[in-house]
Amino acid sequence: MDQVIVNVRKAFTLHTDEKARQAMLRFFKEPIDCYGMKSAVVEQISKDNYKTIKGYSKKEIFDICEILWHSPKIEENMLACSWSYNLKKSFEPNDFELFKFWINNYVNNWATCDTFCNRNMGDLILKYPDFLSELKKFTKSDNRWMKRAAAVSLIVPARKGLFLSDMFEIALILLEDPDDMVQKGYGWMLKVASQTHQNEVFEFVMQHKQRMPRTALRYAIEKMPEDLKKQAMSK
Repeated sequence: MDQVIVNVRKAFTLHTDEKARQAMLRFFKEPIDCYGMKSAVVEQISKDNYKTIKGYSKKEIFDICEILWHSPKIEENMLACSWSYNLKKSFEPNDFELFKFWINNYVNNWATCDTFCNRNMGDLILKYPDFLSELKKFTKSDNRWMKRAAAVSLIVPARKGLFLSDMFEIALILLEDPDDMVQKGYGWMLKVASQTHQNEVFEFVMQHKQRMPRTALRYAIEKMPEDLKKQAMSK
C-alpha cells in the first residue's frame, strides 16, 4: 500500500508543470496546494496506477483513498475521488458515513467537492435514496462544503428527473445562505433540474426570487428560454 502512494507521488512529481500550477492557483478563490498539471494528466496517472490495485479489496482501496485525502495536494485528492468511484458497483449503505466524513474533514475547495459529490455521493444516493434525509442534514452544517455537498450530490439524480421535491427542500433551506459557493451549488442543482422540470423550477424561482441571491437565481435559470429569464430577473 505504501508503495502505491510512493509511485503515485513520483508520477505527479515527474509531471509537475509550473505554468499549470500558477494557472490552477489563480482558478480558486481559496488557497490550494497542487503539483500543477492539466486534468488529462491527472486522469492518465489515475488510470495507470489504478491498474496496480484493481485486485485489492474494497477496504484496501478505501484505505488508500483515505491516505490520498489526507494529502494537501489537490491532485492526490482527485485520485481519491476517482479510485473510490471505481468501486461504485460495490457501494453499500454503510459507505454513507465514510463519504460524509471525507467531505466534512478533507474537502476544502469546490473542485474536490463537486467531483466527489457528483459521482460518489450522487451514485450512493441513487442506489439508496433513503439517505436523502441524511443528506438534507448537511444543510445545517457550519462547513460550507457540507452545505454545497447537500445540493451538488443531487446533480446526477437531477439529470434523471428524480427527487425534485427533495431538491426544492434543500434549495429552500439554503436559499439565503450568504456563501457564494453554497449559492452556486444549489443554483446549479436547480439549473440541472430545470432541464426535465422547467415549469416547476421556474415556479419555484418566481415564488422565492425576492429572497434568492442573484448569484443563485442566475445559475438556476441559465438554461431557460429568454422570456422566462427576463421574468425571473425582473424586479
